[in-house]
Amino acid sequence: MAKKHNVKGQVGHVERFNPAFKAVKDKIENPMFIETHRLAEFNPRGTDVPVVLDLMIHDIDAILSVVKSKVKSVNASGVAVISDSPDIANARIEFENGCVANITSSRISMKNMRKSRFFQKDAYISVDYLEKICEVVKMKDAPEVPGDFDMILQNAEGVKKQIYFDNPQVDTNNAILEELETFADAINNNSTPIVTLEDGTEALRVAYMIIESMERK
Repeated sequence: MAKKHNVKGQVGHVERFNPAFKAVKDKIENPMFIETHRLAEFNPRGTDVPVVLDLMIHDIDAILSVVKSKVKSVNASGVAVISDSPDIANARIEFENGCVANITSSRISMKNMRKSRFFQKDAYISVDYLEKICEVVKMKDAPEVPGDFDMILQNAEGVKKQIYFDNPQVDTNNAILEELETFADAINNNSTPIVTLEDGTEALRVAYMIIESMERK
């Protein structure tokens, strides 16, 4: 309908505008293992739908935005503790390029948590969406003469790597306001929105694959 009537549409995945995620998104290159935890204290709001659609879908969208590969398979399990639909769920998504994402979401936790970790060759990247902080740990070939404070690791083959931190600056923002402003810019400048309708559709498709996998258990 949007294409037929030549109008713009943007899906409200506000975590794309989280300053911690924005600070490291360009540093996430070909991740091969991703682990996310989105845990929330119980709130009756949203319990009429599975936790996959309530909470997990935000991490699904973020993952799909950095993994440039199609989903190969999904295996998931969930438990309905106090709702008619699952309150806690775990999904393992395998991509065609070999990347694996392990996603956990819960709305019956004792504390709130929104963390993601991305592992790729010679780098580890963590994002805390709640605290709006991020961390980038990289490895490179160790110098022949390390400095006194250099962190050096040596594997069983004798290869030495230097660990160093490359933490980008996190610029404070109002994510919801920025989301709306970029949508307005897309309309005014006839450009592509940050989270397209196609992005939202794909995240929803994967979410329903997860729900279907849970229902088969």
